[in-house]
Amino acid sequence: MKKQIIYISAALMLVVSSCNKDYLNPSTASEEQVVKDQTGLIAMVNGLQQKFTISRAGVMYSYITANGLTTKELVNLNVGNTDEANLQTGTTAVQGNNSVVSNLWNQAHLVKANADIVIKNIASAQDPAVKSGILAYAHFYRALSLGTVAQFFEQTPIAVGTNAAFVKKEDVLKDAVNSLTIAAKSLNDQAPSAAFTGSVVMPLASVKNGIQALLARYNLMLGNYDAAYAAANSVDLTVKAGFTFDDISRNPMFETSFSNRNVTEATPDFGLPATLASEATDGRKAFYYNTTAGANASRASFFTANNAAVPVYLPGEMLLIKAECKARTGVLAEAVTELNKVRTKKNDAWGVNAGLAEYSGEVTATAVLTEIFRQRCIELFLSGLRLEDSRRLSRPATERTRNHYPYPLSERNNNTSTPADPTL
Repeated sequence: MKKQIIYISAALMLVVSSCNKDYLNPSTASEEQVVKDQTGLIAMVNGLQQKFTISRAGVMYSYITANGLTTKELVNLNVGNTDEANLQTGTTAVQGNNSVVSNLWNQAHLVKANADIVIKNIASAQDPAVKSGILAYAHFYRALSLGTVAQFFEQTPIAVGTNAAFVKKEDVLKDAVNSLTIAAKSLNDQAPSAAFTGSVVMPLASVKNGIQALLARYNLMLGNYDAAYAAANSVDLTVKAGFTFDDISRNPMFETSFSNRNVTEATPDFGLPATLASEATDGRKAFYYNTTAGANASRASFFTANNAAVPVYLPGEMLLIKAECKARTGVLAEAVTELNKVRTKKNDAWGVNAGLAEYSGEVTATAVLTEIFRQRCIELFLSGLRLEDSRRLSRPATERTRNHYPYPLSERNNNTSTPADPTL
């Protein structure tokens, strides 16, 4: 039997980008109507994924495209795509009116704000085995939205209010980690029932593992290496945790870019500089690139059809997080062991298999971290993570066109607390 999913538009409450005013969408139920029972809260949870992933205006298209153009994973194909072209140029060409950057900011804040509504009204869920699932899923999407914004902007508001104060990205990541910790505890304290799991889009196993994967990701960004390693080590690498799509709710990168040749496409050899060129026998080339004539020329295997799933995380990311944590703490032999699990991998759950020989380079912190970066660039191609990786691993500035993005004019024009834009 086909699972029936209840949706209410995530635009139920339209929180403008200035984070200081609320507008109700007249075509939807009011907040008071939706949050008074657990059915409405479940519908809002499903709306969080829809708003995060769907369409060219959604968070997913925006962060993958912005990151890809900024770090040279993608190339703009049409000068008429002005905002994408400006991201490719970078530096001062990226202004606060850039629609890709603005959508990333606005929609991520909208998802976070709607997650906050769910969390605020969690008492409306009377069944403990449904309540635990709603709370965990809401915190998962809240953390994902905060963590995404933190990778691209130096500061951001967390609270919603008039002239909301900005906080540094480190504090945003800490808030995301706190949400993920609450989510994990909720699922641990009370397993969700079939009444919940049968009504949500993302499978419970995906969210349970996704919570730990995001804890690993964001703790790594914060330099909390022991916590990052422990979280990565707890992820079940056989689980394919992904955002799913269909012909109605379509994969945004395929719909916009990879089903045609008019917006962007993948650059050759993963956009790597010559000094980090991939090895000739790397099996991930065939995975990410189409080497034969036909549609979807640049392939990028998670964007091949309307219904192609996009991973929440890849198993290789968890292995490379563990490798980096060991390298950062001076345990280089163990770092190489984890690195080799990626280089030699042949049974990846998603099919991302390098099939290479073990690492044979120098076993120094600098050399191992450089190889970790190279493997992240290939393994996590077009995952939206390379800009953060490039900064964190101190790569040359020439490998990216900006370090952080300017704040959208929609925020600046409505929030007097908006800081000065970063120079690059």
